[in-house]
Amino acid sequence: MTAANRQIRLAARPQGAVKPTDWEHATAPAAEPGEGEFAGRTRFLSLDPAMRGWLDDRPSYLPPVGIGEVMRAGSVIEVTASNHPKYAVGDHVVGTFGVQEHVVSDGRGTLKVDPAAAPLSTYLGALGMPGMTAYFGLLEVGALKDGETVVVSGAAGAVGSIVGQIAKVKGCRVVGIAGGAEKCALLTEELGFDAAIDYRTEDVRKALREHCPDGIDVYFDNVGGPILDAALTRLAMHARVVICGAISQYNAESKVEGPSNYLSLLVRRARMEGFVVFDHAARYKEAATEMAGWIAEGRLKVKEHIVRGTVEDFPETLQMLFRGENVGKLVLELV
Repeated sequence: MTAANRQIRLAARPQGAVKPTDWEHATAPAAEPGEGEFAGRTRFLSLDPAMRGWLDDRPSYLPPVGIGEVMRAGSVIEVTASNHPKYAVGDHVVGTFGVQEHVVSDGRGTLKVDPAAAPLSTYLGALGMPGMTAYFGLLEVGALKDGETVVVSGAAGAVGSIVGQIAKVKGCRVVGIAGGAEKCALLTEELGFDAAIDYRTEDVRKALREHCPDGIDVYFDNVGGPILDAALTRLAMHARVVICGAISQYNAESKVEGPSNYLSLLVRRARMEGFVVFDHAARYKEAATEMAGWIAEGRLKVKEHIVRGTVEDFPETLQMLFRGENVGKLVLELV
């Protein structure tokens, strides 16, 4: 008997925050693998702020998810049947398989991973796209130098928590911006940040003056909006501003709020640069190897927020990102 494949498909383009009615809960027969293909069941689904941008029909680094299509998502699957020479039953594979219980793939854009080397969820976080984003965004785009002052927003999230720790590994002073006392305590007491700013209760500009008296050498931005604007007022000479994301703007129904303090880039001879991690794909193995070494040495701590549930729990779990409820990488484990 053919298994049922439960899926989450896009039903409508969201206007502002994503609503339950923007999703379709669908069921289709689980497909069998053809020649050169393998089939698998989903074990872990990645939930990322970038997903909100994939729902809008506008030019971006990836085409938008189409109406009626299975929602795009990275995931770890366990191979259940295979006609592929490189994948066997029982293997675990990372790829962009979408929000569904069962998948079929020809292997393009996929990677076999070892659950004995790291927990499967970690291949969606520290050793996956968030980790690669932190690594290349900070070291390549941010051109980090030893001893510099680094500020990162969204610092308790999947990318930000790794950015700050890499900066500490490289001998830098690190200030994180996060929402809530619990997250700020995590940054300084567990992850080794030198200081943390609670944007919900503190004046961010004042706090940046206090914690960065000589200015910010690298500002790694995950949130955009007023916090980006505040950071621009504290740039050191020849600073680098890394634009990774802007989660504060993703659900905006009006015009995106841009920085009014951009002239600080001129005064401080600084630069602000956006990037997409896929541009560095040829070097993922290099980065993952180095980061796995830091994890093994205890210099990089993995923070994951794992929700156990079913495919049907995806829409509500995704909202945790935009309510600031996750600490570290948000993952949905299918049980």
